[in-house]
Amino acid sequence: MQLHGYSRSSAAYRVRIALNLKGLPFDSLPVHLTRGGGEQHGGAYAALNPERLVPTLQDGDTRLTQSLAILEYLEEQYPSTPLLPAGVADRGWVRAVAAQIACDAHPLNNLRVLQYLEKTLGVSAEQKSAWIAHWITQAFDALETRLARDGRSGLCCFGNTPTFADCCLVPQVFSARRFQVPLDPYPDIVRIDAHLATVAAFQQAAPAAQPDAE
Repeated sequence: MQLHGYSRSSAAYRVRIALNLKGLPFDSLPVHLTRGGGEQHGGAYAALNPERLVPTLQDGDTRLTQSLAILEYLEEQYPSTPLLPAGVADRGWVRAVAAQIACDAHPLNNLRVLQYLEKTLGVSAEQKSAWIAHWITQAFDALETRLARDGRSGLCCFGNTPTFADCCLVPQVFSARRFQVPLDPYPDIVRIDAHLATVAAFQQAAPAAQPDAE
């Protein structure tokens, strides 16, 4: 199995976590998103993934893009160590948390959006920082309320076992810290992230542990 990704990509990070949690060995193939204008735009990688985004997972003859689709594939193809709970409603709840982060929050702060803000719209560094903080704060406000009121969270977003939700949460917290977004208003998010930082699968997936770490 091969995973084309970038150490600081939140999308690749969440897939690395899932692979590690399931105990699936994989070769990490770095695609540097900023070097030389972005290796994802080169002909070789564009032929592999016409979206020119990371990650891309290759599992035998199967090639997949889009991190949430990859998580669903891994869950169905490798059901040992499930990353979704047993109940239908609970599975929906976990998927909703994962989608809130991966589909609502993360895309507004990923590299190509920030590059467009800077290079095309000409926003200042201060305006870009305000943009990042606004969207992460909005997402975390809602997620913190969900975690605090719903009663399903424990050591993890759902109970005490990592799920898709945690695979998505940890990279977003990493991104928030990287962009210096205050996390004091989010005690449940911080608590869950602190617990997951003690889990080997999350440690091994961290950006600093990758071959292309910066």
